[in-house]
Amino acid sequence: MSTAEPAPMKPIADLAADLDIAPDHLEPYGRDKAKVRLEALHESKRPPGKLILVSAITPTPAGEGKTTVSIGLAQGLRAIGKRAALALRQPSMGPVFGRKGGATGGGASRLEPSNAINLQFTGDFHAITAAHNLLAAAIDNRLHFEDTRLDPRHVLWKRALDMNDRALRRVVIGLGGPGQGVPRESGFDITAASEVMAILCLADSSADLRARLERILIGYDGDGKPVLAGEMGVTGSLAAILNEALLPNLVQSREGTPAFVHGGPFANIAHGCNSVLATRMAMAHADYTVTEAGFAFDLGGEKFFDLKCRSAGLNPAAIVIVATVRVLKMHGGVRLEDLTRADPGAVVRGLDNLAAHLDSATYFGKPTLVAINQFASDTPDEQAVVHEFCRTRGIPSATANVFGAGGLGATELAEKVVAAVSGKETPFQTLYPLDVPAERKIETIARIMYGADSVSILPTADAKLRKARKLGYGNLPICMAKTQDSLSDNPKLRGRPKGWTLTVRDIEIAAGAGFLVALTGEIVRMPGLPERPAAERIDVDGEGAIVGLK
Repeated sequence: MSTAEPAPMKPIADLAADLDIAPDHLEPYGRDKAKVRLEALHESKRPPGKLILVSAITPTPAGEGKTTVSIGLAQGLRAIGKRAALALRQPSMGPVFGRKGGATGGGASRLEPSNAINLQFTGDFHAITAAHNLLAAAIDNRLHFEDTRLDPRHVLWKRALDMNDRALRRVVIGLGGPGQGVPRESGFDITAASEVMAILCLADSSADLRARLERILIGYDGDGKPVLAGEMGVTGSLAAILNEALLPNLVQSREGTPAFVHGGPFANIAHGCNSVLATRMAMAHADYTVTEAGFAFDLGGEKFFDLKCRSAGLNPAAIVIVATVRVLKMHGGVRLEDLTRADPGAVVRGLDNLAAHLDSATYFGKPTLVAINQFASDTPDEQAVVHEFCRTRGIPSATANVFGAGGLGATELAEKVVAAVSGKETPFQTLYPLDVPAERKIETIARIMYGADSVSILPTADAKLRKARKLGYGNLPICMAKTQDSLSDNPKLRGRPKGWTLTVRDIEIAAGAGFLVALTGEIVRMPGLPERPAAERIDVDGEGAIVGLK
């Protein structure tokens, strides 16, 4: 199947029927997308299918096509006669208008309706943003009327916006004189980093969503005692805003593969996985569910196991690590502008990064495969270098031409995945237990996932860790906020850096989501636009069609 000739899109009701989802459980949003009611999950009679995690090695700034490979793999599974579905994240409009553009795959392995998914979709991101900001407004309203024990000097809850806007990282609010609110310093996080986003993605029911919203830590009183969101009296309204957003979204790939697309936390500043409910929905209606975790295995992969799967009781069957010839050349010292030039030697030098991620994956005890996402500039010699490296490690590998050939370009990969998961299920294991000190959890992640020699926890972060223990949050897992551009906390270090120290500069308590966020290096929770953002090339043509959104 060529990229120019996609299969006709199935009406959404027909797509749902193929999954044995009853019409009463479907809430259509037009002809090509729908919400699926949670009854479809609870009333399914099928045993849960096998869950396949797709991750990657440390990417180039443009990414290595992890979503494209995920879609292609699911299409490939269907091409070899397997009942497969996808469980993926929704794109954030920050990157859509920023550096990366759209995030629905590409070529013959793309989700449809692509433009709608990349922009407004079914309104979930808007609902999350609104819920986050209603809580912020309620906080400032209580402060204005002096109807709270919350100390305005110790408010933790910021505001949120689904856009890259560095000017909003730190702001002063409440200016303008009497009646305009209590002046104080605050800021904005991008919606993908909002704790409400994490809560929606980790909640397993409406009741769980409400309970998590109640226990959001919004700040402290004058005595340093925690103040939770439940005290603001608006969590019922937050739940009402999120009532429809909690339901997974159903769309399809260009080849008609069902895709549950729901939730969109980033993996460099949040936990990087689609919703638990969407994953379970896909597993309840397919024998193989292909999902992904953001950025490379050191970020999204680790959080998939230690945060999402630990919380939800999921046990993945296999891990697929996506690599490309071009990113291996980057890690081998080639400049970004020269990555299309043939250089097998640079591929060899860049294999250290792939090796680091394969080493990390072994700690979770799952069958692991490597998918080489094929680009037109790849040479047979360059691809052969990667396959030979995988052979020497005993790792199955396959070249996947998913952009150009869709599912037919991923049949070898699909067959190897099926073979890898056909044996006895391996027990689920995490990287660390919950009852060890947070400092030890951070050090374990830093040494095993990133290859750090040591960890430096700065005084501000150390004080907050001690406070977290005192308040009863010491046993929460860790969500590391770290650059995606390097295994280290320095985005300029390529390959597999040696002899470095991870620096933790701050700690945030995400009590509703159920983890501690460790902020490292220069990572921020509100990105900025690049010098020439994708927003400058997107337009609407004379016939009302969106153009330039890739």
